[in-house]
Amino acid sequence: MSIGSWLEHPLTRGLDIDDPRTISLRRQIVREKAFLRRLYEEWYGAIAASLPSATGPVLELGSGAGFLADFVPDLIPSEIFPVPGVAAVLDAADLPFRSRSLRAAAMTNVLHHVPNPRRMLEELARCIRSGGVVSMIEPWVSPWSRFIYRRLHHELFDPDAREWEWSSSGPLTGANSAQAWILFQRDRTRFERELPQWSIRSVKPLMPLRYLVSGGITYRALAPTWTFRSWRRLEGMLAPYGNQLAMFAHIVLGRT
Repeated sequence: MSIGSWLEHPLTRGLDIDDPRTISLRRQIVREKAFLRRLYEEWYGAIAASLPSATGPVLELGSGAGFLADFVPDLIPSEIFPVPGVAAVLDAADLPFRSRSLRAAAMTNVLHHVPNPRRMLEELARCIRSGGVVSMIEPWVSPWSRFIYRRLHHELFDPDAREWEWSSSGPLTGANSAQAWILFQRDRTRFERELPQWSIRSVKPLMPLRYLVSGGITYRALAPTWTFRSWRRLEGMLAPYGNQLAMFAHIVLGRT
């Protein structure tokens, strides 16, 4: 057995990533891997804090293996195919909601799987009322992440992609992990010109190390849970170098 095969999490080893049954197993992994769960709790806490305090439902796209509903009241968990624990099965490019009926939308590691992000953001702009937000955690581009994503990750990572749209090979296998960086950093001027319904409120680089040592959803944990705070302190020390080391970013868009 190769080192890569040994590192794979035994629950999902060899399974088709696009198989809906894999989602249920990934939910189990997130809840049972304490180090990884604490990472998700931080992400979800940041997303919840960024949402407007007004009443009204919040749509979560690609709820999959997550538990954002523990942090956000009135959440509508959704997925692209039927899986346990979601309230809606839908296509992000054709949302089944009335105009201006949502106060916000949230997603975690979803945007880079959407083959037509422009259409998704147009639909979200239709459904979210003025003053609402889209809050997301997404892979980000930095010198460190270029090294990691190109060598240790199964998803396509193409910061040089010329177009925003691409042909999807599957709901989870199809991806460009550089998509958020392309939209909100490299092509920011174009984004603001072509999608004026949205303003980029904030982009915060995140986590150069802890996701790696957690093993993520795909791999075994590489560090025990009791080291979590030590890794967090180390990341705090590295914070001034966030633009060079970030692997993720927390991005908040405001509905104008």
